[in-house]
Amino acid sequence: MAENNNQLNIELDDTIAQGTYANLAVITHSSSEFILDFVRVMPGVPKSKVQSRIILTPEHAKRLLRALQDNIQKFESNFGQIEIQSSKLPMNFGGNTAKA
Repeated sequence: MAENNNQLNIELDDTIAQGTYANLAVITHSSSEFILDFVRVMPGVPKSKVQSRIILTPEHAKRLLRALQDNIQKFESNFGQIEIQSSKLPMNFGGNTAKA
């Protein structure tokens, strides 16, 4: 009888493991993909640069949403409610855009 091996071996490069700080996400979509641009906005600096771009299929975007919802629920159960402060940044950069 063959073994069912559903294990996934994920390698994390040392450079990637350091992470990249972003405090703004700009989300755009088409009929076939979601594009997540992660931006670092600094106080007093009028120009910001995209730090990372992730492109997902609609199915994987929905899976990410569910995973984030689950993890936020677990976080808030352990550490309390996450408060969202209002932002003075524009909410629309043009096109089919949402922001998180």
